[in-house]
Amino acid sequence: MIRIGFWAGSKYNLSRMTMRDLVRAYFTHYAVVAYFVLAAVCLALTFAWMPAWTALDVARVMGAGVAAMIVYPAVWYILHRWVLHSRVAYRSPLTAKVWKRTHFDHHQDPHNLGVLFGALYTTLPTIAIVTLPLGWLIGGPAGAAACVAGALLTTCFYEFCHSAQHLNYRPKQKWMQEIKRLHLLHHFHNENGNYGITNFVVDRVLRTGYDAARDRTKSPTVFNLGYDETMAAKYPWVAALSTDGIRVGADGRRWKPHTPHASADAIGADLGYGGGGNAAQPPRDKAA
Repeated sequence: MIRIGFWAGSKYNLSRMTMRDLVRAYFTHYAVVAYFVLAAVCLALTFAWMPAWTALDVARVMGAGVAAMIVYPAVWYILHRWVLHSRVAYRSPLTAKVWKRTHFDHHQDPHNLGVLFGALYTTLPTIAIVTLPLGWLIGGPAGAAACVAGALLTTCFYEFCHSAQHLNYRPKQKWMQEIKRLHLLHHFHNENGNYGITNFVVDRVLRTGYDAARDRTKSPTVFNLGYDETMAAKYPWVAALSTDGIRVGADGRRWKPHTPHASADAIGADLGYGGGGNAAQPPRDKAA
């Protein structure tokens, strides 16, 4: 893979990056570049395939683009909760590698920007499967193209907000501070909730959202999603692909196959989150 700009180097740790670093990394990442290029292509196709420029046709096509943005939080919630957090994908050698790349590695080290952005071989098919039929039903071929464009641009927004949530930076905007706080609880306290990224409405509707660490018990699997030494012994494919081992304890230790088991209650001190009970809080981000 050709690496350009920020990605030509090896500095991918969000805890040591500035907002300027993140902006450079974001706009030079191959996936983000691909989203913007494909969105431009889809918008061009939207104009080319517009059946007529009547008010009704324009409204239907614009509605298709907006529909993608409306359904996006629900689709993300479904995928995040029931696919990415499912304890099924690591049980097969056919899906273990994809699951490791798409979500396990991100929870193992939430500061690693190198595995934060989605992989195109998973994001693009998902976007197409959801938006093409939805857009076609609303506005025909032009609506389908507009719906895909809307989803791609929403993905760009999600990816930037997501990476900024893991940056050692206190946002100035109140709404950004709030979504960052909720998302960090998902990563550093209990992964079985706060599945949203920029929108937590579905979490509230389905009662998986929580506002503070005291509201839920600290999860012993927040950094490994349940894939610990016992699971690795039964299903070794993710562990075999993890050259540095897998994080299994709050003291920051990593475990590799054929080594003694680590304590399951010690998780991720090297990420700045010490042990403790329900009152533990995620690391405070510093003011910019």
